[in-house]
Amino acid sequence: MIDETSFFRPSRLGPTIVRGEGASLWDRTGRRYVDLGASHGVGNLGASHPKVVRAVQQQAAELLYLGAGYDVPVRSQFLERLVGLLPPSLDRVFLSNSGTEAVEAALKFARSATGRTRVVAAMRGFHGRTFGALSATWRKEFREPFEPLVPGFVHVPYNDVGAITEAIDESTALVLLELVQGEGGVHVATPEFLSAARARASAVGALLAFDEVQTGVGRTGRMFAFERWGVVPDILVLAKSLAGGVPIGATVTTEEVRGRFRGSHHSTFGGTPLACAAGIAALDVVVRERLWERAERLGEYARERLSHLPTDKIREVRGLGLLIGLELRERVTPTLAALTERGFLALPAGATVLRLLPPLVIPEDDLKAGLEAIEEVVGRG
Repeated sequence: MIDETSFFRPSRLGPTIVRGEGASLWDRTGRRYVDLGASHGVGNLGASHPKVVRAVQQQAAELLYLGAGYDVPVRSQFLERLVGLLPPSLDRVFLSNSGTEAVEAALKFARSATGRTRVVAAMRGFHGRTFGALSATWRKEFREPFEPLVPGFVHVPYNDVGAITEAIDESTALVLLELVQGEGGVHVATPEFLSAARARASAVGALLAFDEVQTGVGRTGRMFAFERWGVVPDILVLAKSLAGGVPIGATVTTEEVRGRFRGSHHSTFGGTPLACAAGIAALDVVVRERLWERAERLGEYARERLSHLPTDKIREVRGLGLLIGLELRERVTPTLAALTERGFLALPAGATVLRLLPPLVIPEDDLKAGLEAIEEVVGRG
């Protein structure tokens, strides 16, 4: 008999949340918490942004679902908004429901378009939990229970120019990289690493994909993180906050990749009118309020403040924008619990890294209060 209290359900590490508004979350007792990561990067606009809510309500009253084989204006409008924010070469979009699905599409597109099978990814990388995405993911605790996985995947040390240059050869279909490794400890790519990956992939006819599921839509201080380095991929993977909290995934490619694709790929619920309406509203808010600039400013402030914590307590502060990792000299679980007791919900990124992913709209007073709580918890004797 299945134990319904645990089977297929995550461990209950925090309070039961029943309502949210912006960066504020309330549990069933009425206690308020500040979201410093509880939304797992989905909530760039915070919880239940009013413009997203109104868009969803209006669209739900008009048309909830229509198959991808039929035109619907709201889908075309969303695609126009999204492509308009990207370099001209990235102008073909496949819509799905999640980051994992978007990665799976990227893998299929690359193998079909190149006629090759090898995929080069990075150690500490995380790309999802379905079989293809999991094969690109590195951590053994995610992989081992489900092996054997999809063959043809290799992993190289992150930011190792020599290793990635050597790994990409004429059998490589795809190079799949995160610009900031979120789950892997909040490690930021170096310009040299990305430039080497781009140059070598182009030289041997491989495709380069950036997984911006967590870093996209303003999170890192740019609308899309790759803008910071000026390295344009052949495939861009987006999800999480792209529709303001409504499930969505997007695999954006070039016309060349689309034209070389053979076979078929489809998502029944990819690009539903509801998700596209939410996506339009979410993108409009981010662009109108230039939230990437706010993420850059608040992120710099937070990292500078955290860098003054005692070095006997922390190893390093890393990140870009409002994606911040604080690497401790001890396990992070007690710190997360202590922050929850104080009314702040954050995330781990491995065993010893405290990850902060607050909404880009977080009030400055709430962010400062959260940093004060971290200083109190981490800096205590």
